[in-house]
Amino acid sequence: MNTAPEIAVPTMVPATDQTQAAATPRIKLSSRGFSIDHPDPKLGEQLMANALGAADRDAMEGILRQLVKASVNGGSPDEVNLAFMISMVKSIRPRDSGEAMLVAQMVSVHVMAMRCAHHLAHADDLAQHDSAARALGRLARTFPAQIDALNRYRSHGEPAITVQNVKVEDGGKAIVGNVTQHASVIVSDKTPASAARPPKAAGARRRPDAADAAQDAQA
Repeated sequence: MNTAPEIAVPTMVPATDQTQAAATPRIKLSSRGFSIDHPDPKLGEQLMANALGAADRDAMEGILRQLVKASVNGGSPDEVNLAFMISMVKSIRPRDSGEAMLVAQMVSVHVMAMRCAHHLAHADDLAQHDSAARALGRLARTFPAQIDALNRYRSHGEPAITVQNVKVEDGGKAIVGNVTQHASVIVSDKTPASAARPPKAAGARRRPDAADAAQDAQA
């Protein structure tokens, strides 16, 4: 009796996706608080700390707690909203504690501005409309100021120097000092007093003055 040869079927092992393993874990909310949803707790904490720019576990938990409170929607924290806020913080890449706090504020201000925009679009009366419009205007002005503060902090307060299309004519002077993007380059078009006077023609006759006229009268 012929028996068919046994074929060994390889066991399918799921491939480990390194991108997913290094991705920022999500936060799981519960009635007791929040927790980092990751199979490896230590790796999950490290990935979350890197995303938030936190120096240690206490800083990471503090920023997370503040973001959870800022993500409140309808009276309770919202996981989807919180995941968005953490993703935005990670995309800006805070590099130290100062940047981490400022970026967390920026993301929170953006979320509140969008919330005010929603209230403005669904305002039932003039009072609600005016209140939402005022709040939205203040938050909209705050956000670019925060971006400017972050840029200044990252550049250690040094202004950028930009010089564009500086043309100096003969005899002119260009004064280029500590020029920022808000300043302008001063170009002097005034020529020195000596250069402004036309040269005297050779052999030009001197105009007779009063002394010469007196000598002629005595002669």
